[in-house]
Amino acid sequence: MSFTFLNQLPTPAQIKEDYPLSKELTKLKAQRDAMISDVICGKDDRFLVIIGPCSADNEDSVCDYVSRLTKIQEDVKDRVIIIPRVYTNKPRTTGEGYKGIASQPDPEKAPDMVEGLIAMRKMHIRAIAESGLTCADEMLYPENWGYVEDLLSYVAIGARSVEDQQHRLTVSGFDVASGMKNPTSGDFSVMLNSVYAAQHPHHFVYRGYEVETSGNPLTHVVLRGAVSKHGNTTTNYHYEDLIRLHEMYNKMDLVNQACIIDTNHSNSGKQFKEQIRIAKEVMHNRQLSSDIKSLVKGLMIESYIEEGNQKIGEHVYGKSITDPCLGWEDSKKLIYDIAEMNS
Repeated sequence: MSFTFLNQLPTPAQIKEDYPLSKELTKLKAQRDAMISDVICGKDDRFLVIIGPCSADNEDSVCDYVSRLTKIQEDVKDRVIIIPRVYTNKPRTTGEGYKGIASQPDPEKAPDMVEGLIAMRKMHIRAIAESGLTCADEMLYPENWGYVEDLLSYVAIGARSVEDQQHRLTVSGFDVASGMKNPTSGDFSVMLNSVYAAQHPHHFVYRGYEVETSGNPLTHVVLRGAVSKHGNTTTNYHYEDLIRLHEMYNKMDLVNQACIIDTNHSNSGKQFKEQIRIAKEVMHNRQLSSDIKSLVKGLMIESYIEEGNQKIGEHVYGKSITDPCLGWEDSKKLIYDIAEMNS
């Protein structure tokens, strides 16, 4: 056979029973979900800052980082809602490289999906408990949703997944804010079609069941830049890009128009320090245009304790083993600057 079946994975119900979220933290998540929903729906003028490591590869350093955000959140709570990035699944363009803690709990050891599911859930629960902040994750594998559905306040669908029908249909059953990134080609129509699909109800097969979904009105777009047919990165966070997106949104049967700008990836050409300038340009453009202000609800920023990145095995605490990230001091200052520009 072409497939070798290694292990029967525990069901989401089994994992949740072994690693439950307390009633107190469940209530906290409901409160956070409602606040974030109000921002997406235009009922709350606060700004979303989705910030954290490119990949959540180490529980101790990730939870250390997330806990550092707690005081900042208290300081800026009237202007900004911070959503920590705890990304436990990583897309790999060629299939090579570290695929995230959900697949490989120890980056220096072989994959272990059972231990990965446990590590993913334990880290999210610890992050909430220690920081008081519920987090964002990328839903690379739609069938993993059940393992974290009671933990996440934000879900991102990546540029390589956004055209996939199963991702679109699965998001239609989510009950939290869900961002659909533009594909690597940069096509806005593809991105908006994915939002349309996820906002509407569907009937399909999921995890061996025939299911129906009601549609997710909190689905929105994320601009992350693109790659041209010549292999060059192209940006899509500028004033003209946002005005064009606003016009395209208006022509479609979509509710809760909202856009998050990813300041890294192809928007920065993976020049991580550029995230500071890009974030401030976006905030400035919100001040110039009421249409852009009503559309752009937040930023995604890749940040960790130590700036830059390292190779697997170098063991620098709090430094990315995937894409390079802003360091803590730059990140802290940037959040305060964003809050000031959203006054």
